[in-house]
Amino acid sequence: MSDFIITCCSTADMSLEFFEENNISVIHFHYTMEGREYVDDMGKSMPFDIFYNKIKDGATSTTSQPNAEQYMEVWEPILKEGKDVLHISLSSGISGAYNSACIGRDILNEKYADQKVVVLDSLAASSGYGLLITLAKEKQQEGIGLEACYNWLEENKLKVNHWFFSTDLTSYYRGGRISATSAAFGTILKICPLLNVNHEGKLIPRDKYRGKRKVSEEMVRRMEEHAQDRQAYNGKCYISQSACYEDARLVADMIEERFPGLKGKVLINNIGTVIGSHTGPGTVALFFVGDKRVD
Repeated sequence: MSDFIITCCSTADMSLEFFEENNISVIHFHYTMEGREYVDDMGKSMPFDIFYNKIKDGATSTTSQPNAEQYMEVWEPILKEGKDVLHISLSSGISGAYNSACIGRDILNEKYADQKVVVLDSLAASSGYGLLITLAKEKQQEGIGLEACYNWLEENKLKVNHWFFSTDLTSYYRGGRISATSAAFGTILKICPLLNVNHEGKLIPRDKYRGKRKVSEEMVRRMEEHAQDRQAYNGKCYISQSACYEDARLVADMIEERFPGLKGKVLINNIGTVIGSHTGPGTVALFFVGDKRVD
């Protein structure tokens, strides 16, 4: 295997076991709830069910990204071992984490002449970010070097498609993305917004549907329209969800029926505490490899 270590942010919304099994070092975001700061650590500090129940009961959560020093604390021991670092960052379209990582990179690359850190802007989020990290690990296991892996990711990162919907508009109102009136009427009428992540790594509302069954079917239809090789798609498919496993399972069942060539079953992850601070409960997000995002 090529002699570099992959690192990422905790906002990739994959399991702790995934990171441990793949020797991926994680730089953690933090969040503050009810006057106490917590580490975004895949539900260890606060289990996901407790976190989302608190939000349902009216608690708010504010998030903070790692600073340059926190990146350097993880990377420097790797460099001292004589290995390079490939850091895959949360999308710059939704966070300043990429800029902080670049500051840490520049400091360490000046300090270490024989090793280096490279930083990739994933333009991805949640388990779409996790899917890109999975692809990076697969390329590393094929034996390609750091530069080749970085270049492959740059060329292919926009092929990771993100589609998601929410059945609970409360957090969208609290975050200032919709008005109180829109949230109230949307809840009464059971309106579910369908969104995706565009080519700049930003969250973009696309359509609205009445009822989660209809929006679920539409999201799967978008996969049929955009997946690599369409219904012959044989790659990985990830879903992340925030306290709505049954809704996610419904989408996964439809996908497994319509895409019989999938590489394994649909993997359902939890939306972590940082991403979940912004989405709230009731969000289902779908990720697959497909058409390059162009808008």
